[in-house]
Amino acid sequence: MAQNKKKILNLFYIFLITHLVLWTVVPTFVNQNLPLDTIEALAWGSNLDWGFNKHPPLSAFFSEIFFIIFGSKDWAFYLLSQIFVIISFYFVFKLSNLLMNDFKLSLISVLLLEGIYFYNFTTPEFNVNVAQLPFWAIVVYFTWKIFDKKEPNVIDLILLGFFAAAGFLSKYLFLYLLISIDLLFFYLIFIIKDRKFQFTYLISLEVFLLLLIPHLIWLTNNDYVTIAYGLARTGANDFQIANHLINPILFALKQIGILIPLLTLCFLLIKKIKFKINLKDKKLLFLIFINMAPIILILLTSLITGSKIRTMWMTPFYLFIGLLFVYVFRKQINFKNIKKFSICFGFLFLVSPLIYGYISISNDNKRTDYPGKQIAEKVQFEWDQNFDEPMGFVIGDEWKAGNLSYHLKSRPKWEGFINNNNILNEAKEYICIDEICVGTYK
Repeated sequence: MAQNKKKILNLFYIFLITHLVLWTVVPTFVNQNLPLDTIEALAWGSNLDWGFNKHPPLSAFFSEIFFIIFGSKDWAFYLLSQIFVIISFYFVFKLSNLLMNDFKLSLISVLLLEGIYFYNFTTPEFNVNVAQLPFWAIVVYFTWKIFDKKEPNVIDLILLGFFAAAGFLSKYLFLYLLISIDLLFFYLIFIIKDRKFQFTYLISLEVFLLLLIPHLIWLTNNDYVTIAYGLARTGANDFQIANHLINPILFALKQIGILIPLLTLCFLLIKKIKFKINLKDKKLLFLIFINMAPIILILLTSLITGSKIRTMWMTPFYLFIGLLFVYVFRKQINFKNIKKFSICFGFLFLVSPLIYGYISISNDNKRTDYPGKQIAEKVQFEWDQNFDEPMGFVIGDEWKAGNLSYHLKSRPKWEGFINNNNILNEAKEYICIDEICVGTYK
């Protein structure tokens, strides 16, 4: 038995390493430039603050750490993205094993996620959606650990608060998870059903709020710009009564489409669809809450406000959907069909990077074909002809200016947009090319 567990664990680690290498190498070779969101994060990271015009600061923070370590090496940022992905896979596996105490079922719970394109095809672009992944998985893991113990571990409570804050500082949509499990689930199960509450549980909330203080101060001082941006992206400000029906329906249909490959993998293993919902099963209740409650809440948001929910925003929402299916159908799983499952899994695992590579090579009009390095070399040459000091700042939109900040050898700070920017008035030297300005501080 121990040997079998070790074999499965080895397979799990082989899967993680293969996923990491594959999705680091493929985009490195087929892309000429980093994707838009990654360049934006790097632009923000060049001039770190507690928030930015579009998002809270954590994606920029991690991007900047990797830039400090590796410099302007594209592969490093594809690697960064995959590290975030496999950390989330690791905690899905850990929670699966806590709930089922079965390495084989835990492995299947993770492998099923390769049937969702959020965890393969879209992962080369490190952005706020990918940045949430490990924190989403870790928060769920520690919530269960705390819930499953009669006496909560103070370290677990502190870690829960820390990672919950990290998730929120990656993207505000993380709040949907926190409401689902650390408010609704906690309230319904701990307080109403079990009628047990200890003030020790508030440690997580205290840590969470304490870590958010700098960002909340920044948010207040900057007129809540990130919230305004988020609302603008949903179209909630553009009131049309039809949106309250059309947008939720479109959202629901897209979610069904996203799950089709995963459901195909599931049905290859299940003997017959037969299950019973036992509301006394706290493990099942927990899995229902972490999977369904955030999706229902965001659907209600669309229904009430008429907001358009963009597909990529759902990236972390399905991390535990494989575990839910495996837990519900664990008694109906037919391991004699594991060969069919493996073939289908292998096909999805390999075809996804092949399609990604083909699209990247065959289509030469994408962001990842932008000649960022070549443009930076021209700007550097122009600058060297006129000035001796290295460039200290760059202003312009995050894409063009961000590419210069990333590729130029002096790593100039991104100082925002040209319109209403006082940096040029205070600059010692500067030049402007194609709606981008670079210069030195006085």
